[in-house]
This record gives sequence, C-alpha cells and structure tokens, in this order.
Amino acid sequence: MAISASSGGGVQSSPNVTPMIDVMLVLLIIFMVVTPALLAGFNATPPEAQNIKDHPEDSNTDQVLGIDVDGNYYFNKRPIPYDQIAPTLKAIYSQPDRDDYILYLKADKNLPYEKVLDAMDLAAKNGVRVVAMIGDQKPNTVSTVPGDSKDAPPAPGGSN
Repeated sequence: MAISASSGGGVQSSPNVTPMIDVMLVLLIIFMVVTPALLAGFNATPPEAQNIKDHPEDSNTDQVLGIDVDGNYYFNKRPIPYDQIAPTLKAIYSQPDRDDYILYLKADKNLPYEKVLDAMDLAAKNGVRVVAMIGDQKPNTVSTVPGDSKDAPPAPGGSN
C-alpha cells in the first residue's frame, strides 16, 4: 500500500475549465444580441414637413424628451417613468447659470396630440422655456429656406 510517485493514471489537480468556457460563450452571445436593443433608444416616426432646419440628432448638449407610439417616455434615448420626468427636468432647467432652456420633443406622428400637449405642459411647469419639436423632412424634398440645411438653395446675394 505504498503511494506511487509516478505520473501514472492517478488523481490530477488541474481544473476542468471546459464548462466555464461554455458558460462564458453563452453569456457573450446573449450580451451581443441584447446590447444593441438596449442602446437603440426609442423608435418614433416624427411628423414630416417641407422646411425643416437641420439639427444634429446626437448632440451632447441638447436634452430630448421622446414619446413612442405606445406612449412610453424616453429622456435622451433612455426609458423614463412618467413620474420621474418632472424632477429630471426641474434638476436640469432650474440651474441659474443655464443659458440654453430648449427642450427638444420627439413624438411619434400617430400619437394622440393630448400626449404631446401633456409633455409640453409638464416641461413648462418645470423650468423649460422653449420646447422645440423634432420632425422629418418630407421624402424627396429639401428646405427652401436659405441656410436651413446644407441642401437648401444659397441665400440671395451670396456670402463672402
């Protein structure tokens, strides 16, 4: 009954990492599928108009309140409960040194208009001075107002 010191078929102390690798691969696949949906924000089809001024959608300084077709609210592309909108707006827009008091509102064109009015009223009561609506340019058209967009006709008289 002696213990053998040879490297024969005895007990090995190396860990079996195969199950851990399998679990990590499954988690990686799950996160690869779920992450784009989380970062997408919300989907709303805004109303279309003829003369719309270009505005960068992903500006870091602008605050955007969105309402999708189901009436769900989003603040800067993140879901927000209705009861949290007022405190959030008040915290941002009640700062005395804030110069820009514009809130951009992006609502789905099929949303009942009272939802849009309710959001504008809520914004006005919490320090927002100007609410600007976000819309889309009608397909196959450009703004006819000089200077509104890069595709608009040049202003009369040109510029130096």
